[in-house]
Amino acid sequence: MKYGLLTYDENKRFFNVGDNIQSLAAKQFLPRVDTLVNRERLAEYSGDPLLLIMNGWFTHNIHNWVPSDAIKPVFVSFHMNNTAAPFMLSEKGIAYLKAHEPIGCRDEFTAETLRGKGIDAYFTGCLTLTLDSYKVDDSDRGDDIYIVDPLYSYPRKEKVFYNLKLTIKNILNGQAFQLGKKNRHLRKFIAPELFEKAHIVNQEPPSNTYTDEEKFQMAEDLLHKYARARLVITSRIHCALPCLALGTPVIFVNGFDSFVDSCRFDGILELFNRVDVDSRTGEFSANFEWEGKITTNTEVKNLEKHHELAEAMKYTVREALKTYV
Repeated sequence: MKYGLLTYDENKRFFNVGDNIQSLAAKQFLPRVDTLVNRERLAEYSGDPLLLIMNGWFTHNIHNWVPSDAIKPVFVSFHMNNTAAPFMLSEKGIAYLKAHEPIGCRDEFTAETLRGKGIDAYFTGCLTLTLDSYKVDDSDRGDDIYIVDPLYSYPRKEKVFYNLKLTIKNILNGQAFQLGKKNRHLRKFIAPELFEKAHIVNQEPPSNTYTDEEKFQMAEDLLHKYARARLVITSRIHCALPCLALGTPVIFVNGFDSFVDSCRFDGILELFNRVDVDSRTGEFSANFEWEGKITTNTEVKNLEKHHELAEAMKYTVREALKTYV
């Protein structure tokens, strides 16, 4: 049996390092990686039988589903977005998932959607919750604070001016005139001094710049940094979820207002210390307490609700791999 690891398409401007972090979560269970397989081209695979952990978002290429028969899938932490589900759950798609049930799902939305089609599915949480293999001793933790893509769904230059068509559209719909909204909303609850001290991280670097090897190294480097951080503030689930596994105090900033985004979080948001932001007004609420604004002195303790999910996923993946040995 050969072992595969997922890689991902880039768009014209950037790619998401969080995808590579998800692949690192799968990699730690494999005895080796024989080949990299693009998530959007699984139907095209024609090599030797290949075991592949099917965690993460599926899929942007709805016309290239289902995967090749040569791929032996391990379905854990599987997310089917609401935009893709109507196409992926064709008669052929349903039959494929039924052939490999039970399907472990990253979120409750996916599990409910699959069960609605008669597929045996259950909620697992995200495989990045098992990344405690990157955890360090608390004595190695420093004083670094990271702010990672907070409120990244808000209008931002690289999205508003992505191409000429979108530029015109975003001028007409007013998005182009809301580029300052993110900072205004963040400064309602984050003190200026924290922005000055914190390391600002972008988990969507430029596309067509890095090799797959460099992308995985970038993901590794981020995990090592987060593992030693005193505090992380983010709107990226593939920063926040690994932080739980790493034992790093993390605050998740939730300002998402579309179902495309929110359906990904069903069953996950409850794991975090969280600030929920009204994307229209900037008004916010939190499920933990602090005085004034979040500052360099703010201390939070993670809710520690993820351990049962993490241990169950570890068991599921290890047992599934045994069946293919």
